[in-house]
Parts: sequence; structure tokens; C-alpha cells
Amino acid sequence: MRLIRLERQPSRVADDVRAALAALGRGDYFAGGIALAGARPLPDRRPVEAIVIMPTVVLVVIGVDLPDPAIRLEAPLTGQWKADGWPLVADGDVVNPAADALALADAVIERLRPDVPEHLPIATILAVGPFVEEIEQPPTDLAGNVRVLFPTQNTLLAAIASLTPAPWPCTPAQARALIGTLTPDTGLTGDELAAEGFTVTEESATVKLAPVKPRPRRHRPATPAAVPPIVPPAEVTMPVPRIAAAAPAIPASAPVPWRPVAAIAVALVLLAVVLVLVTTGGDGETVTAPPTTTAATPAPQAVAGIEFTKRASGTERTCAARAYGDLQARLQASGCAGMERGSFEATVDGRAVAVSVAVLTFGSDEQAAAFKQLADTPGSGGIADLATETHQWPREPDTAGAAYQSAISGPAVRLVLAAYVDGQSSPDDPALLRAAGAALGVRIS
Repeated sequence: MRLIRLERQPSRVADDVRAALAALGRGDYFAGGIALAGARPLPDRRPVEAIVIMPTVVLVVIGVDLPDPAIRLEAPLTGQWKADGWPLVADGDVVNPAADALALADAVIERLRPDVPEHLPIATILAVGPFVEEIEQPPTDLAGNVRVLFPTQNTLLAAIASLTPAPWPCTPAQARALIGTLTPDTGLTGDELAAEGFTVTEESATVKLAPVKPRPRRHRPATPAAVPPIVPPAEVTMPVPRIAAAAPAIPASAPVPWRPVAAIAVALVLLAVVLVLVTTGGDGETVTAPPTTTAATPAPQAVAGIEFTKRASGTERTCAARAYGDLQARLQASGCAGMERGSFEATVDGRAVAVSVAVLTFGSDEQAAAFKQLADTPGSGGIADLATETHQWPREPDTAGAAYQSAISGPAVRLVLAAYVDGQSSPDDPALLRAAGAALGVRIS
């Protein structure tokens, strides 16, 4: 993704949008393209956060500032928004904070449509901030081309993977013409556009129906271990389509209390009791406490349009004993306050996917950030999958090549792995990335 900065945008979340786009790095067919940050497609309206011209889709990115950070945001496109259970309210008849942004998006899409190749879809990204860990949308909203997310590299990739791509990519000439209607004199050459995934000729475009696998970026490569690594929850946001919009923007002063999550504290108290009972063995030897596991009961939970059925879940303090590789060495040296693991099965694009989730809580935000940085490093190891350990998979998945996602929220780090139950997996598979991204918001207990 090549980022071109134009005008400055008025929203507070605009800086996060630019950082997320820049984090995608040089692109390809899947994640390539040209991002015009601060483009002004409508001369009489404010600049939008970005117009992203990709080989198979055009994204209109518009920022929506919330009054405060939130752990969980309920964001129906045409109904009341709630942050951590509290309604987001404003004076007048404003439906929700996205009303004005959706109206602006409609106007921008109407302006762009004549200049966009007919086969190329146009989608809307509503970038919310200052921070939201989990975003929930009604299933009816998830059928369209609008996504609500907190902008990060992972959430953008997940949104892109969930959108219906064009049957073939647009050419460098088509891309250059569209970019020229938004900002002249970019100086982009055909070779530079081809390097971002735009095919060179119409002929090659019409035969390149299957997407080319994107080059691995920060996703974890296949690991030789028999158990899958996992990734933490934090900066979450998932696809959210849209239906309609219109209304003035909600004032930033709208009262929206934000309450932190307290479930971790309860879990830690229970874990402490278990640890006292089992950490002392005969002859004075220290015995590793087994995980407190719960057999899964098929009660699916939907996140970002994907239903997750739990196969196993459990909490424990012995983080190092469940890790391997460099992560195990780090946990042996520094320890952790507790860990929660969950194994889920989902169906994406008609295929069964095994999803392994681990949430590790540390004594400080700094310790958590250092651990996440190590976990995101290829070849650093991972956390063992609980259902694999306890033999609760009907058919044990092959996690080599699993897609990886991670997130951080204060002292908690979430690691996620997603692999096909049957057949080989790839860390850049769009369906697996979508499942792993959605699992950043799944509830384990």
C-alpha cells in the first residue's frame, strides 16, 4: 500500500487511519493499492480520511470520533449505538455518531462511481476511535459493503478480506485515471502501480480470476509444533456493512461513560484458590497446576458475521507451561498474572475452521507490550491449543500455516490462530484472516 498524504482531516481518529494504512507496507494483489489520505472528492465538503484505490475494490474511509474509548461498541448502522452498555446520546434527532459519516460516504460514492471501472465495487470504512476493543453489528448490516472498525493493520486486512472483490483487477491505466480525478500530478508510473497489484494489461486482468496469495507481512509463518500458537484480543474491529444514513453528526460532548472489564479479576481469584491447592506435591516437589477447563457446549456466538462454537475453554496461572519457543522462555523469566484459553470451531466460506485463542494478563502495560512484540515476531513460538491438549477436537486440525492475529488492551494480550480443519492452511488465506480477526472479539468464558 502506497500512502500519499494530501490535506489534513478534522477527525481525531485520522492519525490512526494513516498509521494503519502505512503499516500495510508495499502491497500486492490482496493488500496493495494507493491510499490518498485527506482526499477531497467533494469541493464543498470536508476532506475524507482516505480514498483507497486497490486492484479489486475502492475504499472510502471516513472517521467517526467517539466521546471516549470503549471495550465493547454496539454499532448498528441505522439504530442506537451503545458503548459498554451505555447509549451514545446527542441533542436533536441524531440516530448515531455515524449518521453524518454515512451521508458523506453516500455523496462521495455517487461522485466517484462514474470514474471507477464498472466491475470495481466501492465500499465504506467507518473508522471509529479513540479506541474500541470489540465492535458488534447486526447480521443484517454485515451483508453490505460497510465496515465499522478501529483502524489497525490487522482490522484493515480483515475488512478487505471480507469484502466481495472484483472479478478481475483494474489496470494501471484505469487506476491512474481514477487517481487523477482526485489529485493531479502524483507522478505514479505504470511500474509503480503494477508493483501495487494492478495488472499491466487488460488481457492479463481478464484471466487473473483467482486472487494471488499476498506476501506474508506480520502473520506468523507455519510452525513445526503440533500445537498452534495463539494471539490476544485488544484492538478489534470487524466488518460491518451498511443500510442507510443521514443526519447531523453527534457532538463530541455526548456523555458516554466507559467502564473497564472486571471479569479478569474474578477469574484470577478463582485461579489463586486452585493454585494453592495443587502447587504442592509429595516430598516437597512443586507440581504444575493443570488448566481449569470447561467442556464446550454448542452455544455459538456471532462476531463480525462469523459463528464460533466453543470446543474447550479454561483459565490458569501457569502460562509458561502452556507456551513453547521464545515465548516460553520469556514467560519463565517474567511470569504472568494469568491466562485464559479457548478453542472454537467456525465455518467460513463453507469450510470448517479451527480457531485457537489465548489471552495472557501481565502485571503492567509495558510488560504486555513487550510480550506482544515478541509474539508478533516470526518463529518466536506460541501458546498450546487447549482443545488439542485435552483431545476435544473431533478431528485434530493441522495448524501448520495457520493465520495469526494479535491484539493488546492494557495489560492483556490476545493471540489467535486459525486453520482449516480439513486440508492445508496458509497464513495469508483471506478466509482464515477473517476468522482470526473476528476471534479477536470472541468471548472465551
